[in-house]
Amino acid sequence: MYRRELTETLARRLLDQRRFIQALIGPRQVGKTTSVLQVLDAVAVPSLYASADEPALKGTAWLEQQWEQARIRARSERRCILALDEVQKIPGWSEAVKRLWDEDTRTGLDLRVCLLGSSSLLITGGLTESLAGRFELLRATHWLFGECREAFGWDLDTYLFHGGYPGAAPLIGDHARWRAYVLDSLIETTVSRDILLTTRVDKPALLRQLFFLAVEHSSQILSFTKMLGQLHDAGNATTLAHYLGLLEQAGLIRGLSKFSGSRIRRRASIPKLLVLNTALMSAVDGRSFDEARADGQYWGRLVESAVGAHLHATSGDHRDGIYYWREGNQEVDYVLDSGDLWAIEVKSGRARSSPAGIIRFSETYGPARKLLVGEGGIPVEEFLLGRVE
Repeated sequence: MYRRELTETLARRLLDQRRFIQALIGPRQVGKTTSVLQVLDAVAVPSLYASADEPALKGTAWLEQQWEQARIRARSERRCILALDEVQKIPGWSEAVKRLWDEDTRTGLDLRVCLLGSSSLLITGGLTESLAGRFELLRATHWLFGECREAFGWDLDTYLFHGGYPGAAPLIGDHARWRAYVLDSLIETTVSRDILLTTRVDKPALLRQLFFLAVEHSSQILSFTKMLGQLHDAGNATTLAHYLGLLEQAGLIRGLSKFSGSRIRRRASIPKLLVLNTALMSAVDGRSFDEARADGQYWGRLVESAVGAHLHATSGDHRDGIYYWREGNQEVDYVLDSGDLWAIEVKSGRARSSPAGIIRFSETYGPARKLLVGEGGIPVEEFLLGRVE
């Protein structure tokens, strides 16, 4: 079975001296549980795996029961690894974990703990509030092109259309079945269980509408005013911005801010919508691979979205520094502020604004490292096999 680099990192940390809780976060169906189980099977350390991903929420009593079982093994066999999956779904989990972890630290019990959760919902649910200084974070991203090529033998076009969900890979030969899996098991489950079950959402129907609107307009700049005009019972721009943030935390959609010299102005800008996995576009759109490939305009949006999703997945601590830029008819598809300032243009085959956008951007904000992805620049395949540093 294919092992991601993330799996090797997690194994090293869990075999190291007990220092921190390991928190593994990421969207649904990107291999978090698989990575942990691969580690537990490979290391010569007693272990216990338990999941709170049930229709009915579990309580802290369940968490304490799992912890006590792991303690018994740690005492009898000198050490143990406890892996708790979807832990953010337990009300009050972070306070309970803090208390139990600190008890073991005081008594010197060698119980190593790994927490798994769906994307940033785990962090906002209590890691930073209750467990500050007690955890290390590992981010499980959507699968990259290089991983899908190595694991499944995919070429570039297959990856652009089907995206980076490894669980859906065996189904791509049957488009209807693949699409149903993405819509029902990935999208709907993420919205209904990872967001609505753990976060207060006053207008759940609006959240779903916003998701489908954002997928339809991925790689496009769309003001909240225009969104309000296309949604029913839309409330206001503040509500939409909040819901867009929830969709990003769940690993589905991101709204990129416009780059400017002022961080406050960046946050208040019109968003550029971006799917974080192009499988979402293909599943919602519904066209077959051949139909999508024959539509140059649509395929161009797919390419540009894949470039943006790759930047998001590979930028690590700099992922909050991904923007777009536009003044009048001049545009830069992606701006990456990672210490160095990158201006990235994607030539994807669809109608584009003038390439003078990168020049104007550099004139306005100082020298920027310029990167053209696509025809006349670095091939899309080569870009998706690397990272911008």
